[in-house]
Amino acid sequence: MSNRFIFAGTPDFAATHLQALIDSGNTPIAVYTQPDRPSGRGHKLTPSPVKVLAQKYDIEVFQPENFKAEQDVATFVNLNADLAIVVAYGVILPQSIIDAPRLGCINVHGSLLPKYRGAAPIQRALLDGLNETGVTIMKIVKKLDAGDMLYKATLPISATDTSGSLFEKLATLGAKTLVDILPSLLEGKLKAIPQDENEVTFAAKITKEEAKLDFSLTQRELDLKIRGLNPWPKAYFEHEGVAYKVLEAKMGQQSGEFGTILSHQDGLEIATSDKSIILTIIQAPGKGPVKAQDYLRSKGELFKIGSKL
Repeated sequence: MSNRFIFAGTPDFAATHLQALIDSGNTPIAVYTQPDRPSGRGHKLTPSPVKVLAQKYDIEVFQPENFKAEQDVATFVNLNADLAIVVAYGVILPQSIIDAPRLGCINVHGSLLPKYRGAAPIQRALLDGLNETGVTIMKIVKKLDAGDMLYKATLPISATDTSGSLFEKLATLGAKTLVDILPSLLEGKLKAIPQDENEVTFAAKITKEEAKLDFSLTQRELDLKIRGLNPWPKAYFEHEGVAYKVLEAKMGQQSGEFGTILSHQDGLEIATSDKSIILTIIQAPGKGPVKAQDYLRSKGELFKIGSKL
C-alpha cells in the first residue's frame, strides 16, 4: 500500500490530527500550513502549532499565502502524493490542488454533515443546544464543505461542555477516526456518499458582537451562549459602563424582572425571562478570571441586590 500523503492544517485542532498520524506510523511526506503570523504584545512572527510539530519531526514544511502563484501549485503537484489530508488549514484550495493527488483531497470537518457547513460548526452546535455532534471525513470540492462523505463519527454534547472542551473532544475523535480509516482511504476502499442538499445548514463565523448577554432570554439560552462562546470571544454583560466577561454559570431557581440582581450567595444571580442564572466565574477588564463569589466580597457594592443590569 502506498502511503504518500500531504497534511495541511494550521491550529491546535489540526496539530492533534498530525500527531496522531505520526504516532500511528503514518508520517506525511510534506506539511502545508499558513505563514507565520504576528502574535502577542510584541507582534513577533509566530509559527503555527502544525509547523512547530512538523519541524519537531523533520517534516518538510510549505507555507504559501495561497495557491495563486504557479510555482506554489507546481511544488504541490510535484510532490506526487496519493492523498492530501486537510484539517483546519484556512486556505482555499483551487481545483488544480484538489485534483493533484491521485486520490484527491479529504477534509476532517467538525460536524455531522450536511449540518453545520461553514466556519464555526463546533460553536454553533453548542449554541443551538444540540445533544450530539461529531466529525465527518469528506472529499474536498470547490463548494464549501459540500463534498461526498467518506465516514462519520458521533459524540454526545454534555451539559457542561464549552466550545473549548468540545474542540478538544472532537480533535481527539477526528484524529482517532482518521488514523483508523487511513488504510482504507489510501486503498480507495471507502464508499463516498453524496450529501443531501435538502438537509444543509450553515455555521456562520462567530463575531464579538453576538457575545453580549441579553437577560430577556431564558436561562438555558444564556447558559448555551456562555458555554458556546468560551474560550472565544467570551460572553459578557455591561454594568455601569463596564463590560464583564462571563466564563461559567449555573442554573438558579429564583425569578424576577429580567436583568435584576437577585443574590450574591453562590455567585452573581440574575433574573432571566424564566428562572435565574448564576454567574460563577467572571472577568473584569484588565483582570484575570475569578470566582464571582470572591469578586463580590470586595466589589459587592457595585452589584446591589435589586438593581438592574
